[in-house]
Amino acid sequence: MPLFFDLIGLLFILFGVACLVWVVLGTLLLPGTRPVRAVVAADGAGDGLEQTVKGLLWLRRTGLWRGTVVIEDRGLDPRGMALARTLARQEGVEFTV
Repeated sequence: MPLFFDLIGLLFILFGVACLVWVVLGTLLLPGTRPVRAVVAADGAGDGLEQTVKGLLWLRRTGLWRGTVVIEDRGLDPRGMALARTLARQEGVEFTV
């Protein structure tokens, strides 16, 4: 039984080291002084637009991505236009017509 707990402990240690390597590699691969602009093409009622923008903003808040979200109008209807304008009020989100 002690061998079982030793193996479980070893697995936790290996998992921790793998997570640490993953975070360090991710930090090294982040763009430095030139942030990325993510252009989200929106059309119709803006289906999936809110989820996409909020996902990108979450990445930025966690520090995994540095950049600006740009919502590009590609034929939004009035409902989609209102959604895009509401999302553009958040910091780091631009809306282009």
